Amino acid sequence: MLTAPRPFPYALTGAHTTLGPVITMDAWAKLAQVPDRRKPGSALDGPFITRLLGVEGKSWGPEQFATPETVAETARAALSSAHLDARDITTVVVVTCNPYQTLLDQDAFTLMRMLGIAEHVLPLQLGAGCAGLARAAALVAQLATERALVIAYSVPSQMSFDEDGVMLPAYQDNAVHPYGKNLWAAPALFSDAAAAMVLERDEDIDGVVLYSRDSQTFGDEPGVDDPLIHYLGGGTEHPTGAPGSAEMACFGMNAPEIAHYYSGGMMLNHQMLEAARPGYLKEVHRVYTHQANPLLVEEFIQRTGLTAEQAPSNVRQLGNTVSPSTLALLHADQEDGNLTYGDRACFSVVGSGPERGAFITPIRIPTLQPLGSPPA
Repeated sequence: MLTAPRPFPYALTGAHTTLGPVITMDAWAKLAQVPDRRKPGSALDGPFITRLLGVEGKSWGPEQFATPETVAETARAALSSAHLDARDITTVVVVTCNPYQTLLDQDAFTLMRMLGIAEHVLPLQLGAGCAGLARAAALVAQLATERALVIAYSVPSQMSFDEDGVMLPAYQDNAVHPYGKNLWAAPALFSDAAAAMVLERDEDIDGVVLYSRDSQTFGDEPGVDDPLIHYLGGGTEHPTGAPGSAEMACFGMNAPEIAHYYSGGMMLNHQMLEAARPGYLKEVHRVYTHQANPLLVEEFIQRTGLTAEQAPSNVRQLGNTVSPSTLALLHADQEDGNLTYGDRACFSVVGSGPERGAFITPIRIPTLQPLGSPPA
């Protein structure tokens, strides 16, 4: 049985996204040198990877994302766009699937220190993938906090390549990980990005938010127990330094389950929003969908009758930027002048865990405010 969406009395009042240099898949393939098992002694080329994954380019900035300073600067820009100071923030939610430091949520502590967030604000770090933004929004709504800063980032270049720009052997040739033969596809598909948004509470806003883990039921199907992305090393089951841990500490994609869950999950998000807000697609200016891969994104748009203008896409050009993907679409609309102060947007995402969710909110970024409008 579908769980009804909950009220979401928040406006998105600030946002920013930072991408790495965009390189072609052919350029990335030359860097990665993934062995071609069909032709021993040769490497996969860009056109082959594009045919397989649908991705033509990538946001790839190993130097730019070498430290969390780039993430912190992205958050500062989001605060600035909201005309807020770090001291105004009452909740910080950090969302990442590949933190710079793995112990005790140290990324959240580090970023909050760099930003100058007040000492009494709790560090909330979510180990989340592509649906992390929906989990963060649902958490903000449950906390009923006044002003939340949500920071999301994914840095696969730091996880899969060494400091000399060479792909780690565990991603190239891995006989230990259950998805060892195709591990190279994760860094090929996923891209570097950091994003941040500010959510400010306003009881007069009639937004909605939904969230589901789908572990008990998945629509009319049994619950889903596959995590979709398998990263098995580094925990107590495969401790760092133990034999095989390095080989297990890689992102392995269960591609068939990912495709099934994305297609089903995105439609469930749509059905739940439609039940809560009949005709919601006519009320929102944009639908920002998670950019999993081109074919899955295009399939969802076709099934719902959306147009490319209503639901923009960037995955072919940038790859899958994980949790920042929808905020990257919002940022592009800001830059291109496609948003007006007060436009309503729907963010709909699915991801590993598995988990999915969506939220509808007005965009009230001050820089979008029409001339002559009252102060935000």
